[in-house]
Amino acid sequence: MSFFEALVLGIVQGLTEFLPISSTAHLRIVPALLGWNDPGAGFTAVIQLGTLAAVLAYFRDDIWRIGRAWNLGLVRGRPWADFDARMGWMMIAGTVPIVVCGLLFKSHIKTTLRSLYVIAGAMIALAVLLAAAEALMRWRARRGERQKHLQDIGWTDALVTGLAQAVALVPGSSRSGVTITAGLFAGMSRDTAARFSFLLSLPSVFAAGVFEFYEARLELLSSQENIVALAVATVVSAVVGYGSIAFLLSYLKSHTTYVFIAYRLILGGLILYWLATGSLAAMPAAAAS
Repeated sequence: MSFFEALVLGIVQGLTEFLPISSTAHLRIVPALLGWNDPGAGFTAVIQLGTLAAVLAYFRDDIWRIGRAWNLGLVRGRPWADFDARMGWMMIAGTVPIVVCGLLFKSHIKTTLRSLYVIAGAMIALAVLLAAAEALMRWRARRGERQKHLQDIGWTDALVTGLAQAVALVPGSSRSGVTITAGLFAGMSRDTAARFSFLLSLPSVFAAGVFEFYEARLELLSSQENIVALAVATVVSAVVGYGSIAFLLSYLKSHTTYVFIAYRLILGGLILYWLATGSLAAMPAAAAS
């Protein structure tokens, strides 16, 4: 991978990780359209550590407060004493489904699920679900129902969102997309659903990045060029990702998610068209062979 390819893929990762349009899908599509080699599931997972750093930086006050309350709750024997301590436990509980599913379906995630047919289907299916969540929000608003904010999130909300997060293992579904959609179905406001989605992603993204780095370390660190490419893509994704978080949280305070729904439908349709015309192969060359 060249320096330029790493730079482009880092920008793509940073832009798409937090928007509900699937970073994994774009890291499959962009190289395929440009005639580059597929970066692979290991590279994709490792550079997510860059966007993890963006979350840690952006939510540093929240993370410090939650971590402190969680630890104090354990020390004092009152683990659920306040909301921040409970939030820490809810983040852990919401991470269990994606960890279990990730281990069970590890081989499929790295091979068959990277098919562009799967990605196109996931792009379209999640767009439909997100549109349904938006319709449900309008219906609730007409009935005068109050939207949930971060302090209103309970165990059921966390577990439902955690179960939804496991669907993000399917490329094209989008981690932020499925968790924001679940949050909207649970009655959260759009910006609250996004904020909780980002906090919930911390344990799973860290675990996946470290695990994939260990699994693919020999390939990822096989040459100085590979090391530089990995470092460049990770750092760039962190910088761009920080801006993406700020943009999305601000945008969702006064806008719907329809622009992302439209984007997913259009891109999903384009992928199917490119596949039908032979412009793209369903599987990357290495996986197909």
